[in-house]
Amino acid sequence: MTYEGEVALNNIILRGVVGSTSHGTGIEGQEDRDEMGVFIEPAVHVCGLTSLDHYIQRDKPEGVRSEPGDLDLTLYSLRKFCRLASVGNPSVLLLLWLDEYITMSPIGSELVKMRESFLSKRCGEAYLGYLTQQKMRLTGERSRNVSRPELVAKYGYDTKFAMHALRLGLQGIEVMTTRRLTIPVPEPNRTILRSVRGGEVSFNEALKLINEAETKLRGLTEACTWEADLPAIDKFLTEAHLKYWGR
Repeated sequence: MTYEGEVALNNIILRGVVGSTSHGTGIEGQEDRDEMGVFIEPAVHVCGLTSLDHYIQRDKPEGVRSEPGDLDLTLYSLRKFCRLASVGNPSVLLLLWLDEYITMSPIGSELVKMRESFLSKRCGEAYLGYLTQQKMRLTGERSRNVSRPELVAKYGYDTKFAMHALRLGLQGIEVMTTRRLTIPVPEPNRTILRSVRGGEVSFNEALKLINEAETKLRGLTEACTWEADLPAIDKFLTEAHLKYWGR
């Protein structure tokens, strides 16, 4: 194992299963295992010249599509994780709202407890941006990158790609409405998403659902006045590193 891998894996404060499995939209026996975690860098990588802000571990080589059961693990340093969360990155925010964790240290627990501090108008903008990009690829308005030709051959479109676009819209709406994210996706939205993924919904109907979610999310985001609590995040980061290094 590389030095970077040893540092990341030996200093984890929070780790959980993300992806379709956590959302409740996965199909048993067809999913890889997506995990995300947060680690604290040794002082030399925070105070010195060389940071160590992320580490990726995959069963398949980079660029090779994961198969059912393969592990895809992404670990972020606490500083990088908080930077991404503070600008509303949907993939990163997900880790703070899981219903269970593989690893949760006391500092990891503190991070989860302050999850609302990261929510802001930028969350809505980020969800909206990801949704719009995926919709444009789905419709061919941007380069259509088909990674699941078997779904296109069977249903006429990449149903998993469409499901993720709709999920982003529905989850963005929940965040912008309630200041929380329910994981797994609550009903009836979970059933709707699974129907799209299973090809029970036509391409036109799936696109209609995505457009409706996009319109509602855009309105909520434009009206939002929330700001992330950056002073609280900075205070947490400082205290967490000092506490961890002094253990």
